Amino acid sequence: MDVTAVTASGTPKHGFDVFRRGWEAQTGEAYPAPRFTPGRRGDFRISARAVKAHDSVIADVRSESMIGTNGGFGAGADSAGVGGADRGASPPRDDQVLMHVVRENAWRFSRRRDGELIVPAGNFMVQRTGPPTFEVARHTAASVLIVPASDLGPLIRDRLIAGPAASAEMRLLLAHVNLVHESVQDLTPAGVQAAHNALIELLKGVLRQRADGTEPQLAHALARSAQDLVDSRLADPDLSPQMLARELGVSVRTLHRAFAATEETVGGCIRRRRLERARRELLAATGRPSISDLAAHWQFADSSHFIRAFKRQYGRTPAEFARGSGDTKPSTP
Repeated sequence: MDVTAVTASGTPKHGFDVFRRGWEAQTGEAYPAPRFTPGRRGDFRISARAVKAHDSVIADVRSESMIGTNGGFGAGADSAGVGGADRGASPPRDDQVLMHVVRENAWRFSRRRDGELIVPAGNFMVQRTGPPTFEVARHTAASVLIVPASDLGPLIRDRLIAGPAASAEMRLLLAHVNLVHESVQDLTPAGVQAAHNALIELLKGVLRQRADGTEPQLAHALARSAQDLVDSRLADPDLSPQMLARELGVSVRTLHRAFAATEETVGGCIRRRRLERARRELLAATGRPSISDLAAHWQFADSSHFIRAFKRQYGRTPAEFARGSGDTKPSTP
């Protein structure tokens, strides 16, 4: 079922309301239209044909006139899918990833921190829902992909990531998107799940390709995501570059390249943050752990390794640090 083009000259709010009802007739209440605030001037004329594949949505969007602020997608209740058939989807979360692949004219995005980003035909833009995004699209056609952020969000964070749609990775993704869009109604539930899984993996391939040197901002975001993950797994004996790369969906090589810009290795980051935690415990007024307990808890091979690493970072052994005021600063390596 298609959403028919809406013409509501001078009444953008009414135009969006009509579009919203058409969108939700296709995708169900579990996939509501975005929390969009139309501009006060002009009109709202946009059409879309959307299908679901498990917990992702693929839409062919054509905008004659659209201007306003996109606040992201809200969660809704489960409902029947496209054409009333349950396609096995679960309710979406507020945290989602959107990809716009522009085919005609241009789509303009603007965020307060990132400034304006114009995505012309033949290019794509990926964003994670969160900060409001001001958008303008006139006489524009695009393929829009909406997927959960759980597998992809750590790579994107809150940035607007753009690039050409001509890479091999993007061509493979778009071929799959088009095939799913055309055939999803004929797929079994297992087929829908497989189509969704392939969609996520192909998106990861696009983001990895961007991280391998063509998108410096993505490399920085990847390093930040890895650092956050390090903090949450510091006591885990399996914490390593290999584990971080696996959790973030990138290669170990890509992870090391992302850290190169921070002037710190992945292993160095893990060691430094473990030593910082150990240092805090040495400042405890009561219940201070022993040196051997600290070494074991923070995954050092033995007390000797821990003592040497601590002295190299803080200029004193753990025992000397515990006897002092604890006001020392790390020494320069």
